[in-house]
Amino acid sequence: MWEANVSATAVIGLQWGDEAKGKIVDLLTDQHDIVVRYLGGNNAGHTVKFGGKTYKLSMLPAGVLRPGVISVIASGVVINPAALLDEIAGVESQGVTIGGDLLISDRAHVIFPYHMAEEAIYEKLRGENAIGTTMRGIGFCYREKAGRSHAVRMGDLIRPDVLREKLPEIVDFKNRLLSALDPEHQPFVTAELLEKYLAIGERLRGNITDTTAFLHRQIKAGSRLLFEGAQGSLLDIDHGTFPFVTSSNSSGAGIHSGSGVPERHISRMIGVVKAYTSRVGGGPCPTELLDATGQHIRDEGHEYGTVTGRPRRCGWLDAIATRYGARVSGVDCLAVMLLDVLGKLPELRICEAYDIRGERVEDFPSQLVDLAVAKPIYRSLPGWQKDISGVRKLADLPTQARKYLDAISELVEVPVEIVSVGADREQTILE
Repeated sequence: MWEANVSATAVIGLQWGDEAKGKIVDLLTDQHDIVVRYLGGNNAGHTVKFGGKTYKLSMLPAGVLRPGVISVIASGVVINPAALLDEIAGVESQGVTIGGDLLISDRAHVIFPYHMAEEAIYEKLRGENAIGTTMRGIGFCYREKAGRSHAVRMGDLIRPDVLREKLPEIVDFKNRLLSALDPEHQPFVTAELLEKYLAIGERLRGNITDTTAFLHRQIKAGSRLLFEGAQGSLLDIDHGTFPFVTSSNSSGAGIHSGSGVPERHISRMIGVVKAYTSRVGGGPCPTELLDATGQHIRDEGHEYGTVTGRPRRCGWLDAIATRYGARVSGVDCLAVMLLDVLGKLPELRICEAYDIRGERVEDFPSQLVDLAVAKPIYRSLPGWQKDISGVRKLADLPTQARKYLDAISELVEVPVEIVSVGADREQTILE
C-alpha cells in the first residue's frame, strides 16, 4: 500500500484546475494531522464521495471530512465569510462536525459584496475579452490586498473598533466608483455591512487565529501537514496563461507565501493530473475538442463546475502544458485521475509537441499569442474499451491502459504513483 511516510505533503494541480485534487487530499488526510488550504477563495471546488454521500467543498479544506484532523484556512486565502458559514452549515447538515477543528487565519483578506459588484461590471465592460471569472469577487479582493488602502482582513472582523474605522471610507469610495461605472448601481449602506460582518466575526471568533504561528508550532512538535492546492498550476498569476489565470499563485510556488511555511518543510509534492485536459473560462486550450469526442469526455467525466455548474472545455491530454505545470510546481510523483472516463474510446491521443508557425515546439509558450496559434502534435495510442472502475491493482489494468500511463509518465517526466478509476474514495490504485 502506498503511504505518505513524510512530515509534510503537498497536493498540487498541474493543469487548468478541476483535476480532482480533493479526492487525493481526502485519501491522504488520515496519514496527516493538519490539512492546510493556502490560496484562492470560493471560486475553487472539491467534490469528495464516500459512504454513499457526496460532499461539495469550496473554501473548506477536504480535511474537515475526517474526525480529529485540524483544517486550516491560511493567510493566502481570500474569504467570503457569509459563504463560508453557509458551506459549514451545509457540511454539518450531512453529519460532519467541524467546530474548533477549523482554524482561519486572521491575516486572510475578506471579500465584501462590493468586490463582486465591481467584478461583474468589469467583466461586462470587457465584453468578448472577458476573462471568464466566477463572479465571486476573488480577483478584486486580491487587488485590494495588493493596493493595501482598502483591504479588510479576518482579524478586523473580531475587532469592532478597527472595522468601524475602516469600513465607512471604503464603502464611500466603492459607491462613488461603482456609480460612475454603472449609473444603476444601488449604493451599499455602511451600517448594514457593519452589522452583518461584525455578527459574522462573532460567530467565527473561536476559529480566527494566527495560523502561521500555529503551523510553525505544529512543525516543531512533529505534526504531519498536508497542503491542499486549489485551481491548477496553469492558472498561476505569475506562471500561468496570463491574463486568463486566477489571482494567486496556484502552483506549488504559492505554498510558502500562502501559508507562511517554507517549502523546505515539504518532503513530497504530488502533482494531480486528469487523464485528459479540461479548462473553464477563456484563454487558449490547444487540445480542446469541439466535436462528439469532446462531448463524450465531458459527459463521461461529468465535466461541469463544482462551484458554477459551467460546462468545461474538454480535449486530449496536453503533455506539454502538464509537464510545464510539473516543473513549476516541482512535483515528485503524479496522481492520474479519471482514467476510467476514457474507457469507451477506441483510440486515444496525447499532445507531445506543438506546431507554432511551422516550428515544432516542446516547451510551453510563455506568451499567449504563441499558445493561441499552437497546433497539437499528437501521439496516438489504442484504447482499452473496458470498464476499469473495479480495478484496484496496477497489474490488473488492461495492457493498453498501462501503456497510456507509461506514456504520460514519459512525456511529463514524472513517475505515476496513484491512479483514480472512479469518483469514490475506494476507486483508487495506490500500488
